Amino acid sequence: MRYLSPQDIIQIHFEIVEATGGLHGLRDLGLLESAAARPQATFGDEDLYPSLELKAAALTHSLLLNHMFADGNKRTATVCMIEFLILNDRKFEAENKEIVDFALWVENKKPTIEKITEWIKKHTR
Repeated sequence: MRYLSPQDIIQIHFEIVEATGGLHGLRDLGLLESAAARPQATFGDEDLYPSLELKAAALTHSLLLNHMFADGNKRTATVCMIEFLILNDRKFEAENKEIVDFALWVENKKPTIEKITEWIKKHTR
């Protein structure tokens, strides 16, 4: 299993803001480090997020809802989710509107990790 590091996430955020506009800046390094580590979390010897899709959901949930960047949190979270899936040999398939709707759904409705995982499973192979 390959994971995104905090530096990877910062680089993705920088590239997104450069390409699409907005404010650069990390507001909280601790939140970023926590979000990057969350997919790898264990309790005892058990993964808290045993499947790739659960790990992607945990990463997305933390990045999107914790607002560690000055701007572009939804964009960063969704691109990081897709990059994480690709990094682990999954293909992600969704239209741009579906991705935007997904990010807004997570931010506004605050679904469970399981509901986010269901959405990810529908869009990966």
